[in-house]
Amino acid sequence: MSFNDHIETTEEIILRHQDTLCTNESQLVHPWWYNFKYSVIGIIFGIVLVKAEVINWFRIQEMFHLTSFYMFGVLGTAIFVGAVSIFIIKKLNLKSIYGEKISIDNKEFNKGQIYGAIIFGIGWGITGGCPGPLFAQFGSGFSVVIITILSAITGTWIYGYFREKLPH
Repeated sequence: MSFNDHIETTEEIILRHQDTLCTNESQLVHPWWYNFKYSVIGIIFGIVLVKAEVINWFRIQEMFHLTSFYMFGVLGTAIFVGAVSIFIIKKLNLKSIYGEKISIDNKEFNKGQIYGAIIFGIGWGITGGCPGPLFAQFGSGFSVVIITILSAITGTWIYGYFREKLPH
């Protein structure tokens, strides 16, 4: 039985919705080199993060010490652009560039999100990095951030291992 032949049960679908807001999966099969475009976009995104000083540890500390509006402005702009984009996608029933339907399901709130946000915020405040900027920091020559990257990967693995036993 191939991956495309797998029929998901209701329980599997509910479990997947805990992981992602958008549960789209392309049924198209592309050659292995096809994903290089995402690397190029990631490199460009990293350059933008560096140039905007979003990966700067001091900028992040200014935000957590409430001494500068800069990072709040960047994050607020990102939230606004994301919300408007999702509204437009839903309102106009837009399709992917390959013509596939885009479906964005609503998520139910659960207490695990509070715990996760607290842990994430503490880690972000201590290390000065969240998942996207970590790689840009490393690419900028801040090799010490490899400890944070390995810690994030370990934390993700631990969550995946204990996921079924955790409150959702």
